[in-house]
Amino acid sequence: MKNLKKATGLFFLPVFLLAFTTTSVHKRTGVVKSKPADEYYSFEDFATVKKFDVHIHINTEEPYFIEQAKKDNFNFLDIVDDRPFGLPMAEQQKIAILDLQKYPGLLNFATTFTVKDYNNEDWVQQTIAALKQSFAKGAKVVKIWKNVGMDLRDSKGKFVMLDDPRIDSVVSFLEKNHIPLIGHNGEPKDCWLPLDKMTFSKEYYSAHPEYHMYLHPEYPSYQAQIDARDHMLQKHPHLKFVGAHLGSLEWSLDELAKRLDKYPNMSVDLSRMSNLQLHTLKDREKTRNFFLKYQDRLVYGTDKAINATTKPEELAKTTHISWVNDWKFYATDELIALKGFGDLKGLKLPKKVIDKIYYLNAKKWLQ
Repeated sequence: MKNLKKATGLFFLPVFLLAFTTTSVHKRTGVVKSKPADEYYSFEDFATVKKFDVHIHINTEEPYFIEQAKKDNFNFLDIVDDRPFGLPMAEQQKIAILDLQKYPGLLNFATTFTVKDYNNEDWVQQTIAALKQSFAKGAKVVKIWKNVGMDLRDSKGKFVMLDDPRIDSVVSFLEKNHIPLIGHNGEPKDCWLPLDKMTFSKEYYSAHPEYHMYLHPEYPSYQAQIDARDHMLQKHPHLKFVGAHLGSLEWSLDELAKRLDKYPNMSVDLSRMSNLQLHTLKDREKTRNFFLKYQDRLVYGTDKAINATTKPEELAKTTHISWVNDWKFYATDELIALKGFGDLKGLKLPKKVIDKIYYLNAKKWLQ
């Protein structure tokens, strides 16, 4: 302490203040600037920080996942899909409503709508009526799935895209009533590429050639999916829209940035982690700057599917590890291995950015 007094010659800096500040010297001016020592979270802060996973699919009434979410300080959004496989839409929603009643304050749920009777004359009216019933039961968001654009056809056999007039009527209802829409539109760009040109999807599309659009040129193209989504956003500038899976623009931060600049009410969830890590491996500074610039438009999500299990401890462990590994990527600059590509440093985003992408942004658009 004597040395400190002697070194400054002018003033004494209390020890307790040193615990909260660090100093840096501007190289050109020599001016000493102080900044908070706690500008960043540590790896150990994971469990103490309130977080939100906005992309979860719960397909069981078993409580194991929810108990783990409590331990890891997570709220979450349970998303109901109109998918043709797995648990039917009505069963998904039944579970979501039960969980909402059992765990108030812990979760929200996103409803959806069926397109099974799309070509019926009263489909729009029936769809809006069903959505109103879901909102009365607690739903706060609507999800539209990739079957619009990749499966659904009108009465003439033409593919129905996201900017179709009948879909547009439902979107207009959501926009007018300030209800957010989550859109899973199209697939990763890999889906339209040959297997040897794919970045992360080769194994999946090798096993499921029926979903490999490169083999089905008669289906709408990748660009057609993106263009239809963009056209919908142009027609509905006040719609709160969250593009699932980085808005299906996971392959290019530049293309994603163009949409975020053009559509001020568009956000995206961060549920294609491998792509984000590859961007970081190639250009960490660019990726980090993307997060800093668009910190108000990014929401954390994982796209976890929670199914019934006979091994609850294993489910809890894998869920925890996955969440912790993501935290390591966002909150620290520790080395992370991206299988098949190499090691990268985590982004080490400032606390204020972490708080937004992990919690505040989600709470804001769910209000």
